Amino acid sequence: MENKFIVETSARHIHVTAETLATLFGEGAELHNKKDLSQPGQFACEEKVKLVGPKGELMVSILGPTRPADQVELSFTDARTLGLKAVPVRESGDVAGAPGLKLVGPCGEVEMAEGAIVAKRHIHMTPADAEALGVSDKEIVKVKIDTARPLIFEDVVVRVSPKFALAMHIDTDECNAAGAFGEVYGEIVK
Repeated sequence: MENKFIVETSARHIHVTAETLATLFGEGAELHNKKDLSQPGQFACEEKVKLVGPKGELMVSILGPTRPADQVELSFTDARTLGLKAVPVRESGDVAGAPGLKLVGPCGEVEMAEGAIVAKRHIHMTPADAEALGVSDKEIVKVKIDTARPLIFEDVVVRVSPKFALAMHIDTDECNAAGAFGEVYGEIVK
C-alpha cells in the first residue's frame, strides 16, 4: 500500500467569489460547512446553486471557502445536460474562455461570462509524497486503479503543495466508467 493512494470522485460543484455569494444569497451571506473534504480547509457547503444552461438545469453544491474567480466543475455528461458545447478539460483555476452559465440562488442571479470546465484528472500531494513517489509538480503521469473494471488513466497531472493531502480526483463519468465505487486506490505506472 505504500505507493498507493486514494482515488476520489469529484462530483459536479461550483466555486464562487465573495461577490457572487452576496448576489446569490444576500449581502453578508456566509458559506456553511456541511462536510469537510479530503483537502485541508476545503468543504462542501449547505448552500446550493442552480446552473442554467441553453438546454437544461442542474443543482450543484458550493465548495468553500470562496475563491478569487467563479468556476463550475462538470463532467461531460453534465455539460451535455446543460447544453454546453466545447467545455474544455483544464486544471482548476484555468477558466479563461470556458463557456459561461447563469447561476441562480435564493436572492439573485449571476451571468457567468466564463468558467465551466471539466476538471483535468489530478493527484494532490505534498512535497514529501512527491519525493516518495518519484514525481514532480505539473508532471503528467499514468495511474492504474484496481476495481471491478480496472483501467489505466492517462494524462493525470501531479499537483504538489505542502497544503495538500495525498488523493487523486476523477469526475463522475470517469468514476462510472471504471466502477470506482467505495474505497478505491491507484498507483502511478512508470
